[in-house]
Amino acid sequence: MRPGTTHPSRPMHRAVRASAAVALLALGVATAQAQTAIPALKAVALDQQALTAPLTIAKQGSFFVGGRDLQSDTLSTLPAYAKTGTITVDQMYTRYQIPASAKDVSLVLIHGCCLTGKTWESTPDGRMGWDEYFVRRGYPTYVIDQSGRGRSAVNATAMNATKLGQATAEQLPVVFAASHESAWVIFRFGPQYPKLFEGQQFPVASQKALWQQMVPDWLNAMPTPNPTVPALSQLSKQLKKTVLMSHSQSGIYPFQTASLDTTGIAGIVSIEPGACPAATGNLTPYTKMPVMVLFGDYVELAPRWAPRLVACREFVKKVNEAGGRAELLVLPEIGIRGNTHMLMQDLNSIQIADLLGSWIEQRVLTAK
Repeated sequence: MRPGTTHPSRPMHRAVRASAAVALLALGVATAQAQTAIPALKAVALDQQALTAPLTIAKQGSFFVGGRDLQSDTLSTLPAYAKTGTITVDQMYTRYQIPASAKDVSLVLIHGCCLTGKTWESTPDGRMGWDEYFVRRGYPTYVIDQSGRGRSAVNATAMNATKLGQATAEQLPVVFAASHESAWVIFRFGPQYPKLFEGQQFPVASQKALWQQMVPDWLNAMPTPNPTVPALSQLSKQLKKTVLMSHSQSGIYPFQTASLDTTGIAGIVSIEPGACPAATGNLTPYTKMPVMVLFGDYVELAPRWAPRLVACREFVKKVNEAGGRAELLVLPEIGIRGNTHMLMQDLNSIQIADLLGSWIEQRVLTAK
């Protein structure tokens, strides 16, 4: 157990840390896989030239997936705008970049609670985000905003209905915002705000840039199933061969998408999922593609996360017993320490991206 401290430890020299980590990964992942028939994973890092050369993109753009038309009499409470008419809601915004020499597997990045696709872009301290990293690694990369979040439309008709006296306050949609103090603990920067876990790797000097990207969360106001899930299914079919990479709140979405239809889903990477599928449920869809569930550090110190890790271990075990190719990786168990819940923004984020890119190449690209 590592106690909380008000001062982060000094990071290791980057070159030493990176070279040591590759050796640890080669050994540690092999150990992690020793109990399964899955071959050991070799971490292959992008070299400096690949990381720093001018970025060459063959195509980029954006589009929406899904959505439905809604006729309403509570579109507005302002005299200048009609309150009756038709709007489109529940669509999912998608931005993409396709590298010049693209692999035949694409990657869809799905953000978590209280956030948007910005999660995957430049880190709070201005380093390369995973969207750019994976493009540099050769993957056509698609970044979404969940339905009802960011650039995906919010359905405001229920709020207007209340203001117009057509609905009660109890009928207002449930929306929440995560405070700095609560997010600090949930994201495992420390045991309580503003203390830090010893050795944690989030760039706390740039903390304000994380707070700036957090938005109100409409999850509990969305229809069931969440419209993001069928939209991901539609996008997967459109892309034909894609890895769905999710985080936190959205960690369950790739699994829910696969349970709808596995078409187009070449692999699943679930990073610190808020939930894994029940180990006692129908696991057949998850045996159709390689699955990686990844956790960072300090999980055993976090009452919110420790039970989720236990449940995910059981899920992975049962998927493999059913004939699947599922893996669960806890970074401290292979010698990578200090990762918070926001590991795609941590100081060693590129090292973790190297690991995941290697996993896709060795598990998905080589799949028969």
